[in-house]
Amino acid sequence: MTLTLVFAEAALELVPREIVNHPSIFAHAKRRGKKADEILLDVSYHHAAMRPFERFEKRGRPDIVHFSVLEALGSPLNKEGELETWIHTVKDEVIRVAARTRLPRNYDRFVSLMEQLLKERQVPPKGEALLQAEPLPLDQLVERIGPTKLIGLSTLGRPATLEEICGSLLKEKKPAIMLGGFAGGHFAERNAALCDEMFRIDREALDSWVVTSRTIYEYERVMKGFHKRRLISHIAKKRQ
Repeated sequence: MTLTLVFAEAALELVPREIVNHPSIFAHAKRRGKKADEILLDVSYHHAAMRPFERFEKRGRPDIVHFSVLEALGSPLNKEGELETWIHTVKDEVIRVAARTRLPRNYDRFVSLMEQLLKERQVPPKGEALLQAEPLPLDQLVERIGPTKLIGLSTLGRPATLEEICGSLLKEKKPAIMLGGFAGGHFAERNAALCDEMFRIDREALDSWVVTSRTIYEYERVMKGFHKRRLISHIAKKRQ
C-alpha cells in the first residue's frame, strides 16, 4: 500500500523570459554569477518584477517545495519504501523524486540544485537519476501514476479528519494524495477535477509542509494499526 504524494502546482520555476530584463532579476542574477533565465523565481528577491503576473500568490516560493519534500523524504514511511514523491510545478514541469534522494538542508544549496535540475533535466547528470524533470501536465502525470484513488487536500474540500482520509486509502491498491505546493489560492479547476474526492483537514489554511508531515504521520499510524489487526486476525484463525 505504497502512498503516492503529489505536490501540485508547486511555486518552483526558472525566471520566465518576459521578466529576465527587469532590474531586480538582472541584479540578483549578476550577484550570483548566473544568467537571468537560469535562476529560480523567488518572490523574496523578485517581488517588483512579479507584480504583473496573474496568480501572483502561486509563484516564486521554492522554499515551500524545499520544506515539504524534506518532510516527505525524512519520514519513516519513505525510509521503509512505502512513499512515492512527485512534484508538479505551476509551469507544468514534473519532477520525480527518488526515495533515496538526500536534499540539501541548506536553502541556497537546494536552490542551486533545482536550477541545475530544471536546466539539465536530471540530477546527477549521468548515471542513475535521483531527480528527473520533464514537461508534463498534471492530468498526464496522474495517468502515469495510475492511482486507484486520488484524494485532494484543499480548504475548498469537504471537512474530514486525516484519520478518516488515510483510513479510507488503506483499502486502495495504489492510493495517492495531492497537496498544494503554493502559498495561497486554490488548485486550478482542471487539476482539482482530477481528484476523486477533495477534503479540508482544518478550519484554516495550513502551510504545505505542515500538511505533509501530518498526513504522512497519520498514514503511518493507521497503516500500522491495519497491519496489527490483520496479524491478530491471522493468529486467531490459526488457533481455531
